[in-house]
Amino acid sequence: VSEKELALLACGDVEGKFDILFNRVRAIQKKSGNFDLLLCVGNFFGSTPDAEWEEYKTGIKKAPIQTYVLGANNQETVKYFQDADGCELAENITYLGRKGIFTGSSGLQIVYLSGTESLNEPVPGYSFSPKDVSSLRMMLCTTSQFKGVDILLTSPWPKYVGNFGNSSGEVDTKKCGSALVSSLATGLKPRYHFAALEKTYYERLPYRNHIVLQENAQHATRFIALANVGNPEKKKYLYAFSIVPMKLMDAAELVKQPPDVTENPYRKSGQEVSIGKQIPAPVEESACQFFFDLNEKQGRKRSSTGRDSKSSPHPKQPRKPPQPPGPCWFCLASPEVEKHLVVNIGTHCYLALAKGGLSDDHVLILPIGHYQSVVELSAEVVEEVEKYKATLRRFFKSRGKRCVVFERNYKSHHLQLQVIPVPVSCCATDDIKDAFITQAQEQQIELLEIPEHSDIKQIAQPGAAYFYVELDTGEKLFHRIKKNFPLQFGREVLASEAILNIPDKSDWRQCQISKEDEETLARRFRKDFEPFDFTVDD
Repeated sequence: VSEKELALLACGDVEGKFDILFNRVRAIQKKSGNFDLLLCVGNFFGSTPDAEWEEYKTGIKKAPIQTYVLGANNQETVKYFQDADGCELAENITYLGRKGIFTGSSGLQIVYLSGTESLNEPVPGYSFSPKDVSSLRMMLCTTSQFKGVDILLTSPWPKYVGNFGNSSGEVDTKKCGSALVSSLATGLKPRYHFAALEKTYYERLPYRNHIVLQENAQHATRFIALANVGNPEKKKYLYAFSIVPMKLMDAAELVKQPPDVTENPYRKSGQEVSIGKQIPAPVEESACQFFFDLNEKQGRKRSSTGRDSKSSPHPKQPRKPPQPPGPCWFCLASPEVEKHLVVNIGTHCYLALAKGGLSDDHVLILPIGHYQSVVELSAEVVEEVEKYKATLRRFFKSRGKRCVVFERNYKSHHLQLQVIPVPVSCCATDDIKDAFITQAQEQQIELLEIPEHSDIKQIAQPGAAYFYVELDTGEKLFHRIKKNFPLQFGREVLASEAILNIPDKSDWRQCQISKEDEETLARRFRKDFEPFDFTVDD
């Protein structure tokens, strides 16, 4: 064990069962050696008679370890916590206080927030308000050196903590918990966050605190909810862990990502991920909840709709990108996305290298939100898709290539615009057009030329299946899929002898390469594309 490492215990609702808890701690220490601290979240006192507590208060019995507890979560137990700033309740048992930062002699930083959420004034003695949360964030997050804290202790769970994570059992994290605690966790970036009150144990997969490819890597957060002491179902109520204070850690060691890390649960949608806003509550939440934008040093209030409260009286509600009904391989916020293939992120769309691409620079333009086809896209997404297409044309032109764009809205759930570069030396645009028409005829596919400036939305109805190709001259070919359609048709035409002459690559599954090789290609593409990147000026 390194000298810097601390051995800690965290505990759920004690509810007055002090003997059970402390006997368990003694047994653990006998077996595993001494721990430095015990941190208790949830209800420390129960509604049971006080005989047991009296023995600790008067010194007849003593806690075997330095114990820190959070305050009351209900009216009945307010009487035990006389001093709002924290105080010793009995030998070795300390009430931390209503809210604040506790820094140990080792440099370990623990932020604590007692009570349950209240949005009403005056705030009851057993609750915290939006002001309490904002003042905690202001105390810590406004310095540019702020990287996060070691531990966050709250009694309520953070709302939405289950998003992108493993199942939280019977607890519905969309309904249960506190959105203010989510906001606090988003801002403070604790390495460990403990909570209780739901009488169950839930260890969420660790989640990341940075936006992939847009921000430098940061440490992950582990959220752990603990059950109540001595519960008959034997659910876990005591959690042992060791930690080196982040102040003493090597930066590279600190930001190492665990293999099972997920997306941040409090970033609600792809749109917010892409613009770096961290809004724990979706638009439907009541407007009285305020969150604070970490990108603004002054900490101005932003309402939970993500608007600045100083802006016009009738601002436009931000449109929440559509969410997939189940897991989706292409929604950027989804844990299924192969993030290492992503090469550029805009506001509404992103670029990724195609898996098993026809060439090293075969890319996809994908919407961040869940849209099935171009026909369903909202105006601002269409605008950015067009911007990406124009930029890629310029990029490939500078490399002696012309690009072909196609979409197959058939047996696919998330829009993928395939962008395939074809070296100018290979063939002319007319040859590409002829190859599509000829091969379509051979397979009884009716491929119609549509007017150059016409919009595909005018031709296809939302929900209708279709295939469509756009050439670098702006010419478009369209087929309305009635029954069956060869899934690899676009690839087959481009891989054929008439164009790229790589017929063995017409099936993407035959073209897969190792993850390391994919990462190398992605790095190269990002570097080459940098001078053309329009997202940096946005």
